[in-house]
Amino acid sequence: MMNEKVRALLNQQINKELYSAYLYLDFSNYFEERGLDGFANWYYIQAQEERDHAMLFYRYLLNNNEKVTLEAIAKPDKVLDSDMTVLKAGLEHEEYVTSLINDIYAAAYDVKDFRTMQFLDWFVKEQGEEEENANDLITKMELFGSDPKSLYMLNSELGARVYTAPSLVL
Repeated sequence: MMNEKVRALLNQQINKELYSAYLYLDFSNYFEERGLDGFANWYYIQAQEERDHAMLFYRYLLNNNEKVTLEAIAKPDKVLDSDMTVLKAGLEHEEYVTSLINDIYAAAYDVKDFRTMQFLDWFVKEQGEEEENANDLITKMELFGSDPKSLYMLNSELGARVYTAPSLVL
C-alpha cells in the first residue's frame, strides 16, 4: 500500500500536468493570434506532452491499485503581452513543475517508496530537458527575435517539431 502523502502528491500532479497542458494551449493560442504558427505548433506539442504526463501519473496510480482523484483544472492566468513574456512564463512554469516532481520524489524517499522513486526518475530527466528547451527558446528569441527574417526562420524551425509520445514503461 502506498504512503498517503505520496499518493496525494501523485494525484495532485495529475491536475498540475493537466493545468500545464491548458497553459501551453493558451500560449499556442497567443502565438496563433500573432501569426507565428511555428511557435504555436511548439506549444501545442508541449500541451500534448503535458497531457500525456498526466496520464502517466494516472496510470501509475491505477497500476498500483491506488484511487485516482480528479479535481477541477484551473484556468490559465498568465498575462501574455509579448512573445518574450510567454517564453519566460514557460521557463518559470517548467521550473515550478520541476519543484513539484522533486517534492514527490522527496516524499517517496522519506518512506523508502523505491518503486515511486524509480517511476519519477524519468520525470526528473524530462524536467531537465524541458528547462533546457525553455532556456534555449529564450536565448534564440533574444538573439533573433528583433529581426523579421531571423524570427521567420526561428518560427519555421519551431514549426517543424513533431509530437512523439513518451516512452516510459509503467
